[in-house]
Amino acid sequence: MAKSSKREQLLQAALGLFCKKGYHGVGVDSISAKAGITKKTLYHHFKSKDEMILAALRHYEERSRNDFMRAVEAKTESPADRLLAVFDVLEEWFREDEFSGCLFVGAMGEYPEEGTPIRRFCQEAKGLTRGYIKTLIEKAELQGADELSEQLMLLIEGAITMAQVNNSSLSAVRAKNAAKVLIQNSTSHIEAVTT
Repeated sequence: MAKSSKREQLLQAALGLFCKKGYHGVGVDSISAKAGITKKTLYHHFKSKDEMILAALRHYEERSRNDFMRAVEAKTESPADRLLAVFDVLEEWFREDEFSGCLFVGAMGEYPEEGTPIRRFCQEAKGLTRGYIKTLIEKAELQGADELSEQLMLLIEGAITMAQVNNSSLSAVRAKNAAKVLIQNSTSHIEAVTT
């Protein structure tokens, strides 16, 4: 088996366990056992558990962000409609059997120390999502892209948290309704300025 496939197996095993049990609740023995790979091989690929957590989060972020953007963009061509489609994609995620909340928020909760590589990466990952939302706002030519992107991120993050707490996808629908108001207010502001 190639090095990259063993590394991939370890990352997939780690992500599955982290989703279910958190980061501190999972040991390297559990990860190597689930991956069917020796602990010696695990340490060949990762110097420490923290390094593995960071690699798993990077792997997850790249894959999930690309999947998320593709899913949003498959729903509609309009940037303004894509802002609302974000919540449709979230609703689909919340309905998945394996939905267990946000891996990044979980990691930041378990690694609260400022400046740690894990915490910094989680903040960067959230920043990339915000950047995507801001790009859609700018393409839709809505006013106040910085503020609106922050507001929509609050709705997104709140929806994820409430879906996890309540085990319900309804938070995505409610967040979408609130997003419609924010977007309409931005559109109304544009119309007021141009008339």
